[in-house]
Amino acid sequence: MALAWAERHDIDDLHVVADAEAGLLARRAALFAESVPVVWQVTKTGLVEAEPSPPEPRKPSSAAPELVDLLIDQGLELVVEQGIVRGEVNGLELARITGDRLEVGVGAADRELTSMVHGDSPLSDQLERVAKLVRDLRRPDADRHPLNQLVPERWLRAELCRTPKAIGLTNLRPTESARPRRGLRELDIAVAVGESDDDGRPVVIACSVGIDLDLVPAAADARAALDPDADLWLVLPERDDHPSSLRMAARLHDPARILSIPDTWRSGLG
Repeated sequence: MALAWAERHDIDDLHVVADAEAGLLARRAALFAESVPVVWQVTKTGLVEAEPSPPEPRKPSSAAPELVDLLIDQGLELVVEQGIVRGEVNGLELARITGDRLEVGVGAADRELTSMVHGDSPLSDQLERVAKLVRDLRRPDADRHPLNQLVPERWLRAELCRTPKAIGLTNLRPTESARPRRGLRELDIAVAVGESDDDGRPVVIACSVGIDLDLVPAAADARAALDPDADLWLVLPERDDHPSSLRMAARLHDPARILSIPDTWRSGLG
């Protein structure tokens, strides 16, 4: 956000003061080649220049195979983040596996409620019930509902993973970002990795829906954590293709490419 503000006001010498996540901001600032902002950490004794913090290490999954099979049997999209296997419908998580424990529901409150009300039902029945509810609502022709408004960037990622050739990739699979998302209602990016149809080069995809001023630094941060040598593509609907994103993408040490897709993407890209 600070970079977008500085660009709008033609400011070349930018200093950012932060009392939280200063290391993250410094790490992202270092990814830009021009007018790199200086990040300062607020301490008890004053300001100190922040040192870039490393991204959180990726955690391996320890999910029980038989529980993963339950998600597959329901036709759910599988995404592993922070070592947790998540089952999604059009990008919306409705089940998660941690070790040998399967929780069903959309969000922490719904998972707790499902456990209380339907805890005696077989896990397969719990999954089927919630999956049907989400599928009925999370589709392009459904009436507006909270379940089809949450995490649209992950819905876009799911569409791209189903039809990677629509954007010139041979394959595409979802993966986690460099920073865990804060919640279902937070504006964020959805990351995936694949290979270019033209030359087989590795590509990191960052999907975004809506105007997100942190899109470019967050996407560049994800590439740096996943594969610094990969190409970076930012995929967003045409109406969200803001000129500031293009300008910031060009200022990276390794510039990113922006792909605009039709605003009707929820109906499919194939």
